[in-house]
Amino acid sequence: VLLVESGGGSVQTGGSLRLSCAASGYTVSYSCMGWFRQAPGKEREGVATIGSDLSTTYADSVKGRFAISVDNAKNTLYLQMNSLKPEDTAMYYCAAQTYCYTVYNHWGQGTQVTVSS
Repeated sequence: VLLVESGGGSVQTGGSLRLSCAASGYTVSYSCMGWFRQAPGKEREGVATIGSDLSTTYADSVKGRFAISVDNAKNTLYLQMNSLKPEDTAMYYCAAQTYCYTVYNHWGQGTQVTVSS
C-alpha cells in the first residue's frame, strides 16, 4: 500500500488549499480513511475521517472550514481546506485502515501546510 500526499504549500490567513492523497495497492471506495496533522512540538491530531458509507467526522477546530472526500475513479482522498488560519499550520498526513473500525495502519509521508498571518 502506498499513499502519496500532495497539495500542501504556503498561504495567507483566509486562503484555501486542497490536499490530495493518491492511493495504490489500496481501494479508497468503501474504505475508511482520514487526515491527520502534526504541528511542531505538538501531538498528532485527527482532522477528518471518512467511512465506508461516506460518513464523515471532523475535529471541532476545522468544522465548517474543511471537507473530506474521495474520488473513486482517481482512487484519491481529498481534503479541501478553506478559511485557513495560522493554527492550521502543520504537516498533514493521510491514513487508511485495512479493515474499517480498526487502526490506521497505512500512512503517507505527509505534506506541509503553512498559513501566515
